[in-house]
Amino acid sequence: MTRLAAALLVLTTTAAMADEATVYSFDGSFEDATFGVETAIVGRGLVVDWVSHTGEMLARTAGAVGSDVLLFDNADIFQFCSASLSREMMEADPMNIAHCPYAIFVFEREGEVVIGYRNQPEGEMQKVQALLDDIAREAAGE
Repeated sequence: MTRLAAALLVLTTTAAMADEATVYSFDGSFEDATFGVETAIVGRGLVVDWVSHTGEMLARTAGAVGSDVLLFDNADIFQFCSASLSREMMEADPMNIAHCPYAIFVFEREGEVVIGYRNQPEGEMQKVQALLDDIAREAAGE
């Protein structure tokens, strides 16, 4: 692949990701960012169901899949649900189960810490989008 083709691929991927996820830079450590996310979730009376230590898994399994690329210095995904909001979303359309549980990710790469979430579809799921955005903004200090 030529350098131009590689650069275009990176730009295209970055633009596509902008439609798929919302991210906020965090001015602080990865540990402070994850604490902020958990605090923002719990502060709304919600329970963190699971924390996926995705960065650790990717680092641990790199050799097994034939890679030596370090994707993240750290990366965690916090999964949680809101009984009332989830019920409302699924009463509107039972197929909204596909978007549950909700997730906020935190990653550190090359010294930059990012907090974000996957964007939700238009319609009633925008209520979930608003919740995710409130949590991510609070954790990012915005």
